[in-house]
Amino acid sequence: MDKKQSRMKRALKLRSKIKKLSATRLSIHKTPQHIYAQVISGDGTTTLASVSTTQAEIKANLKYTGNIIAAAEVGKFIAQKAIAAGVTEVAFDRSGFKYHGRVKALADAAREAGLKF
Repeated sequence: MDKKQSRMKRALKLRSKIKKLSATRLSIHKTPQHIYAQVISGDGTTTLASVSTTQAEIKANLKYTGNIIAAAEVGKFIAQKAIAAGVTEVAFDRSGFKYHGRVKALADAAREAGLKF
């Protein structure tokens, strides 16, 4: 099993647990250059808020979009947008990525900005 298959297996296991809870989830995806975050409704049909390092208002504040500082900015902005949309509690869907580095920075920043998970 290669790296991507292992990640997808972890993601499937995590998403099945979140689906049983039917909780609103904070889903992330990362590439070497960017990080993306979405708040998705409990039934999985509607995106309530989304933020990424490709957006102009976030990109303007950053020197580089693929590091921990950029992930923290995305975490802060996604929490603000989610709270504005009426969501305060989410399940964290890390999409099979291991919980360290940019993933951890995004989660910590979202918690500090008021999102509970």
